[in-house]
Amino acid sequence: TERTGLVSFTVQNAHPHDIAAVLSARGIAVRAGQHCAMPLHDLLGISASTRASFYIYNTIEEVDYFIASLKEGLQILL
Repeated sequence: TERTGLVSFTVQNAHPHDIAAVLSARGIAVRAGQHCAMPLHDLLGISASTRASFYIYNTIEEVDYFIASLKEGLQILL
């Protein structure tokens, strides 16, 4: 009941491609871009988003590492 397949997000003043780069430097693969959803991005008024995909093989520790790495990376970008 508490599952999701993916999360797309934006962070004010941080470009999605920059977010993807700082996460990649920490060994985390995400995607940045329009994800075949250009009309939605246009509707939301954003040029792109970052997408993290999770699956049954991801552990809680990996999700925690993702969150910690995102926070640390945003400190560099912002």
